[in-house]
Amino acid sequence: METVIDLSLLDVPRPSATDPGTLRVTVSGGGPVGLAFALALDEMLPGRAAVTVYDGRWTRKGSSVVWKDETQGNFRRQQVVTVQSRQYLALPEEVLSALFDDGAAYSEMWPVGPDSVDGRPPRNIRIAHIEDRLLELANRKPSIRLVPKRFDVAEEQGRITREHVLAVAEGGRSRTREHYADRFGAADASIYSLDGEHLQDVVLGLRVTSKLPDPMSVLLTVSQNRFLLNSLRGEGFLNMRLTREEARNVIGIDPVRHVFEECIAARPCLMSRQEEDNEFRCPTHGTLFLPALLRGSPLWKEIRQGLSLFGVAEEDLSAITSFRLDMVQRPRFTAQLHRPTTTTPGTYGFLLGDAANAIHFWPGRGLNSGLASATSLARSLSRAWRGKPLRDADFIRHEAAMSMLQYRHKSRAWNAMVTTDEQGITHAIKDIIARSAEASADASAAASADASRGASPGAADSSDLDALLDRMAGIRERLAPRMPGLPGDAELRSHLASIPPATLRTLRESGAWDTLIVGGEEADIDLFYQSDSPVFVPRPSDPGPSDPRPSDPRSPSAVG
Repeated sequence: METVIDLSLLDVPRPSATDPGTLRVTVSGGGPVGLAFALALDEMLPGRAAVTVYDGRWTRKGSSVVWKDETQGNFRRQQVVTVQSRQYLALPEEVLSALFDDGAAYSEMWPVGPDSVDGRPPRNIRIAHIEDRLLELANRKPSIRLVPKRFDVAEEQGRITREHVLAVAEGGRSRTREHYADRFGAADASIYSLDGEHLQDVVLGLRVTSKLPDPMSVLLTVSQNRFLLNSLRGEGFLNMRLTREEARNVIGIDPVRHVFEECIAARPCLMSRQEEDNEFRCPTHGTLFLPALLRGSPLWKEIRQGLSLFGVAEEDLSAITSFRLDMVQRPRFTAQLHRPTTTTPGTYGFLLGDAANAIHFWPGRGLNSGLASATSLARSLSRAWRGKPLRDADFIRHEAAMSMLQYRHKSRAWNAMVTTDEQGITHAIKDIIARSAEASADASAAASADASRGASPGAADSSDLDALLDRMAGIRERLAPRMPGLPGDAELRSHLASIPPATLRTLRESGAWDTLIVGGEEADIDLFYQSDSPVFVPRPSDPGPSDPRPSDPRSPSAVG
């Protein structure tokens, strides 16, 4: 019988933090990006890096660090995310195996595209699964120390000055990044603004189980911009883009104090269905999702239409939350936080993941950008580390890679927030949806008035349905070579027949995903790491710039 040894129980020496040949690294934030970076660096600098990772969502269980559960105040993220093959194939082999060896842990819902390497399709996987597997791996690494507490830069200031690297991977609202705002610079919101307003989308996240096959779900999703289903074999979140008025109605009500609360809108909380009374309750604050209690509310009606569109029975809606999505342009991602002294090496800080580039998730590149940033930084550090103080030039490739990721992924995301009409005027998609709903309401009121006067109702207008079917036929033709099993016209017409005319009009006017504008070449960080650049070597008579560090043995200057 084969014996399985848990390496975390062995007394394996950790790289000494006092050894001058050890790269000392602190990571603030132990989500998928922070852990992926720590594991990648451990592989690239085996025995030469000591990494400490902080996260307040962890706790100790025996000799291991694990994720807190709901009873400990941590509600795990169950969203399904799409990881492109360009990113998952760049992960260390053991990380790849941990994430994907269990075929039930992922699915391949979306077709291949420019971000698909070697023809390998994107993979859908739950964030919680990624977090669990990466934390299990990190527990087994002697060079990675896991600290189950929130990183406090003020408390850790003395220790950070003795570190070579501080990697900030705390998410979009990073306190550590704001602490060092004078180093990283101020974010610019104007680039992602419209008519002077910093554009923000509010998206309702509906946790559902859909009975539709993936090809049908994909075709319905990319044919409009009101609803987006990303799932793992039908289980996932149906995301609904809200109008300004609908966003104001995303509130909870305290049934005891009879007051309104914004916990679902401001924090936001996950409100789960209570089977005994069929209400959606926030387990933290005890509030109820108000629109679900007011069955005649316009927002609840639209939610039900979205469920119907994606083949979700109302009882298969199990939870509701919301996301507020906006973007800013960051001037830099690398900064020297503390200069070297006679007793400290000098500390460089790096923004990773959402702390660097929080991206509107509609086009699905947020985690991909984060994983790419983690891989890039690990590569730069492994190339640069020679046991000597780091310097700005060591990170020229990483900073270029981060700028490329920001440009490519945020430009795509911006075009998922706005659209341009035939006169060249740009509008927020959420406002297009609102105007469509208002026009439908006016038309319905007029029809009711005609009926009250005894006028004969006209035949139902099928132009919106026909236009949607024509749009879907064109998209199906483009997708068919990459995605078998797409539904035909008759199946689509039958499926959409039960959707009310007002909803069909909204779907039509919201527009399809603009694959022409957002398509094209993808951000590939390998461009910056394919080979070493020539190193300047002065002639004996040329006093030129000198580098006190030994030459990189992989560079041309170290040969001959």
